[in-house]
Amino acid sequence: MKAVRYEAPGDFAVTDVPMPQVGPLDVRIKIHQSGVCGTDVHLHHGTYIGVYPLTPGHETIGEVDEVGAEVTRFRPGQRVTVNPNIYCGHCEYCLAGQLVRCANTEGMGVHRPGFFAEYASADHRQVFSVDGLEPDTAVFSEPSACAMHGLETLDLRPGGSALVLGAGPTGLLLAQLIGSGGATSVTVADIVPFKLETASGLGVDNTVHISEDAAANIDILRDASPNGDGYDVVVEATGVTAVGNICVPLTRNGGTVLVYGVTRPDERLSVSPFELFRREITIKGSYAEMTSFAAAIAALRTGRVRTDGIISHRFPLDDYGRALETLASDPTAHKVLIVVADS
Repeated sequence: MKAVRYEAPGDFAVTDVPMPQVGPLDVRIKIHQSGVCGTDVHLHHGTYIGVYPLTPGHETIGEVDEVGAEVTRFRPGQRVTVNPNIYCGHCEYCLAGQLVRCANTEGMGVHRPGFFAEYASADHRQVFSVDGLEPDTAVFSEPSACAMHGLETLDLRPGGSALVLGAGPTGLLLAQLIGSGGATSVTVADIVPFKLETASGLGVDNTVHISEDAAANIDILRDASPNGDGYDVVVEATGVTAVGNICVPLTRNGGTVLVYGVTRPDERLSVSPFELFRREITIKGSYAEMTSFAAAIAALRTGRVRTDGIISHRFPLDDYGRALETLASDPTAHKVLIVVADS
């Protein structure tokens, strides 16, 4: 079968690899389409925790091709998606029920073969039915699950205001969940006008067009808040450190900053510890998810999370390199998909 295979960061080819095996507890999936994520760009450059050689891709839908001898939950032909995140089950965090903090976590498309391939195999416990969902909605299951974990991490109090900095796909998914999860006002800010138009179409309360000079936007964004003094929740969803540096000044007393975007490991935020102390600001991180897939799929099914207008580009598997370059540098790109087979 064909798959994207990296020998090392920056060194990849679309090539023939062995068909994945089907163990007794496995489901083999014929991939239909997979989303390209900013994490894949980091993996390409070696600035994420990838293990090479590697087939990337962690957002997918497809149909069941074959099931293992002990699998009874699925049958060939069902439309499914896969939670790519795997916990060990035996470290102190797992034994305490804190699965997302597993000390030995692994991810398909990061540590194990992923979904930029014609077929993939996964433990049936990682597989979820998306029968009945439109393919262009179902393919957002994994980023929606990450957004759902972000909502869970925030532990919102009803009635607050929220600012999401970044109108990328995951930022828009999280903004919608924050709106249905208790916030009475959700503002999305971005430097790209068409992404803000998409945000408005998805029901976001307010959008703000900002400049690339992050610090120059503080007054504009604060003035746009409901009370003119900032937001109860500020989400950094760009992965740009300069944007992260304006989050605390935009947060109301007693509010929360959520670091949601992926940066390089060597980057550092500049934060005043006195301001955190004096204004009792909480800073939280939201890293992937382990147990949010079912809730995310339910939100997609009910329309609590919508994906209308987010997909901007589609490429065949052979054009993976062009897809990656489009996401990284094309100003018209929003969500980029690799289409492997007809849905």
